[in-house]
Amino acid sequence: MKIKLTSVYVDDQEKALSFYTEVLGFVKKADFSQGPFRWLTVASPEDPDGAELQLALNDNPAARAYQQARFQQGQPAAMFYTDDVKRDYERIKAGGAEFTMPPTEVTASTIAMLNDTCGNLIQITQLARW
Repeated sequence: MKIKLTSVYVDDQEKALSFYTEVLGFVKKADFSQGPFRWLTVASPEDPDGAELQLALNDNPAARAYQQARFQQGQPAAMFYTDDVKRDYERIKAGGAEFTMPPTEVTASTIAMLNDTCGNLIQITQLARW
């Protein structure tokens, strides 16, 4: 068994697609609609057949409440791993992202947190090398 898909709720799928591809550097994997429903996923260009991230519209009141509560509590909706958090921080910041936490050393890792402009905080993590 393996993880193939996880989701984040977004308030605007088109804006989310732009942010996750143009700023974070992911690639669009799936994009199709049926009526008002749009299935939209992105993947890492480093592992295009690996796990996908669904950019799910938060048009459900429960989804919206959940998304807003996590954001207000400072909890990331997703965590992405990198081999060089400082390099990715500089690259993503140059792309216009707003970081709520610059690279910061914590137990066994260095993390940075950013606002995805679609209602979520995203954490970028580099594990410590021992």
